Amino acid sequence: MLDTIVRALALAVVALGLSATAPALASAVVDRDCGDFASQAAAQHFFLGAGAGDPHRLDDDGDGVACESNPCPCIGRGTTSPQQHAGNSQQQGPRTYRETGDVVRITDGDTLRVRLRSGAHVSVRMLGIDTPERGRCGADAATANLRRLAPVGSTVTLVSDRTQAAKDRYGRLLRYVGRKGGYGDLSFRQAWDGHTRPYVFGGKPVARHREYVRAIDHARTHARGAWASCW
Repeated sequence: MLDTIVRALALAVVALGLSATAPALASAVVDRDCGDFASQAAAQHFFLGAGAGDPHRLDDDGDGVACESNPCPCIGRGTTSPQQHAGNSQQQGPRTYRETGDVVRITDGDTLRVRLRSGAHVSVRMLGIDTPERGRCGADAATANLRRLAPVGSTVTLVSDRTQAAKDRYGRLLRYVGRKGGYGDLSFRQAWDGHTRPYVFGGKPVARHREYVRAIDHARTHARGAWASCW
């Protein structure tokens, strides 16, 4: 009889423990990254529904737009209507834009935030390259390499390409980036170090495309960067 009572008490304790942990298990949050979403629009919908504070860190530069490098369809800050085509916001033209500023933040392997001499803070998408998306193999190494090439506080020069738009669909400046006192073309250096593939938008390569392809081929041949273990 005593054994029966002990077994009953033990079962009750187990049942109480399971009921106490069930809510915790039900409320567990699975961390998400940009690689989990097929498009920028899908990531943005999730980002807006996740609440304040960006708990999944999908908006590194804090501009209200999640996973800016994901493919379209795309939506902007606080909107819900996707743009089906990844059209750039400005047409290319004869003018070349040149700016100088200081690096504020490295967002990923091909994007950085810069404080221009005018005081404006801008997001800059480096021309001609496409490094791995966050959460993918090689992404952390590409970001770390760009941080080494252009550390926070360093001065960079920004130059547009007449064959390309001046800005992309998110309002980011599309520029060749060079560091004063360092490498004159960081896109080329990312390619040479093996952290990128070539990027061609709308079937129209950038003016320096062949240089980047040669650098990428050299990195692939010598198994540098992502070519050693990711691609």
